[in-house]
Amino acid sequence: MSTNAAGSRTAKRLDVKKVTILAMFTALGYLCLFVFRFKVSFLTLDFKDVFITLSGFVYGPLAAAGVALAETLLELVTLSDTGFWGALMNFAGSAAFAVTASLIYKFNKNYKGAVIGLIASVFCMTAVMLLMNIIVTPIYMHTDVKTVTSMIPKLLLPFNLIKSLLNASIAFILYKPLSQAFKAAGLIPKGDNSFKVNRKSVIGLVIALAVIVFSIVMIFNFFDGSSFEIVKQ
Repeated sequence: MSTNAAGSRTAKRLDVKKVTILAMFTALGYLCLFVFRFKVSFLTLDFKDVFITLSGFVYGPLAAAGVALAETLLELVTLSDTGFWGALMNFAGSAAFAVTASLIYKFNKNYKGAVIGLIASVFCMTAVMLLMNIIVTPIYMHTDVKTVTSMIPKLLLPFNLIKSLLNASIAFILYKPLSQAFKAAGLIPKGDNSFKVNRKSVIGLVIALAVIVFSIVMIFNFFDGSSFEIVKQ
């Protein structure tokens, strides 16, 4: 009986710790909407998917989906000007990105798994958002599918590709320092040995930084000043 009671108390402590960390990731993602949020035409560029993905790296794809849903609902009731359809698009994009990356990483908890997961998330999110734009945008903008598909080469494809590349690169850079800080604080298990500092990880860091610079350059190359603006809170 005492063993069962001790196990129950341990499970409860783990649950509280897990909820606390997931709430922290949700808060960090939500904070990004106030600090780094930009408009490109009717699309929004933000970095909340970074923290949604990191929550999935720590606790798995189901946790990532839950944080994506929480972020979507918070944005819907506080910041969004696109209503239900915008929320649906936000959740689809965030879930596609974070769940893909964390699902691959769950079965390959190492440097290679993280890289493959994040690369796959770029393609998955881009594909899902193009499909969602074809389905949802005609309803939201009261236009036809042909008009929306004509936006794909010059707006929808480059925007979603650049957004996903930025989120993937930033997630790759932040995962190690954040995970190490959480481990030091005893908030997550110390058994995860991914992202050790070595030549491979340094090269990965340099590549991730290069992708960020490239993506920022491409933003201004594809989208002129008339369509790119900082969202004022």
